[in-house]
Amino acid sequence: MSYVMNTYNRYKLEFVKGEGSYLFDREGNRYLDFASGIAVTNLGHSNSEISKVICEQSKKLLHTSNLYKIPFQEELAEIISKKSFGGKVFFCNSGAEANEAAIKLARIYGNRKYEGVKYKIVTMTNSFHGRTLATLSATGQDKVKKGFEPTLDFFVSVPFNNYDALYEVVKNEDVVAVMLEPIQGEGGIIAANRTYLQKVRELCNRMDVLLIFDEVQTGVGRTGYLFAYQIYGIEPDIMTLAKGLGNGIPIGAMIANDRFATYFTPGTHASTFGGNYLACAVGKKVLELMDDQLLDDVKKKGVYFKQKLKKIFDDRGEVRGEGLLIGVSLKGVKNTDFIDECHNEHLLCVPAGDNVVRLYPPLIVSYEEIDECIKKLKNVIERLWG
Repeated sequence: MSYVMNTYNRYKLEFVKGEGSYLFDREGNRYLDFASGIAVTNLGHSNSEISKVICEQSKKLLHTSNLYKIPFQEELAEIISKKSFGGKVFFCNSGAEANEAAIKLARIYGNRKYEGVKYKIVTMTNSFHGRTLATLSATGQDKVKKGFEPTLDFFVSVPFNNYDALYEVVKNEDVVAVMLEPIQGEGGIIAANRTYLQKVRELCNRMDVLLIFDEVQTGVGRTGYLFAYQIYGIEPDIMTLAKGLGNGIPIGAMIANDRFATYFTPGTHASTFGGNYLACAVGKKVLELMDDQLLDDVKKKGVYFKQKLKKIFDDRGEVRGEGLLIGVSLKGVKNTDFIDECHNEHLLCVPAGDNVVRLYPPLIVSYEEIDECIKKLKNVIERLWG
């Protein structure tokens, strides 16, 4: 009997330690981890430099609350701001919390500047933004909303990559923000079209609508760019981060340019644990390690991996993604069955919408480990398709 609330369909796997790209179970079996905790352990398991920061900081100070200045928080915010589009940073503990902060900032902007006339937030069909009441309301998937109706009614979902559908909603002048993922993760590794995003940016500028990029899954190097928006040659007004920012330590961040950040003042938003000493010390180290060489390697490894995947899947699946944010939309086989077979090969991967198997190796993965993954996938393909 388990006393843990039953909110997950868990696999019958249990791990006791990790090293780099591998996890180990109680029997000592080694699993190649191409899930990375769902794009979290980007720098690998038991990373020595991250572990050193955790140990050293835990001996000094973990938490004081945000009633006092936190030097690491100031330093991490400066790094994020200077490496992105400038502005100010709010720290929290997860992607859902970061998206909540973005939603609240958009709403307070609409209420303060436009006296509530601008209040709607447009999101994309097939999107995923979290499991809190506001973020599941924002999510463009009905399945996550079941049982929680009525959800918040100021969210409107339109088809992704369809500018005309977006314009039809935004032209009514009651929209305060457009919120989207540059590459939809849970939706099936669906990338935004470059021309579409550029037109969305122009529309938001023209209509004084905030452009929010949810980079919880795409951010912190996963695409071979520090932030996925950098692929498209435009900047959002607000960006949300989490997952890879802490390499396993819970941390989230919402970054807003100065024009909008000023609408958050003392008392408008807060987090008890957000941006504490431990989380920010780790986040700072993560971004220090996420240098140009590592990002360039991610791009190269992503090209290598995708070429290999296209060859072995052929017409059995469509390979998608950027950098090491990779998915394969399967044809003729359920992704859940495919993942079960991968487990038999001691390979870990993650399902997503559109019958996709997500392959998210750590960003420090070696070419030899990519080849090992390909060999395991070949075995699965042979068993399932013959």
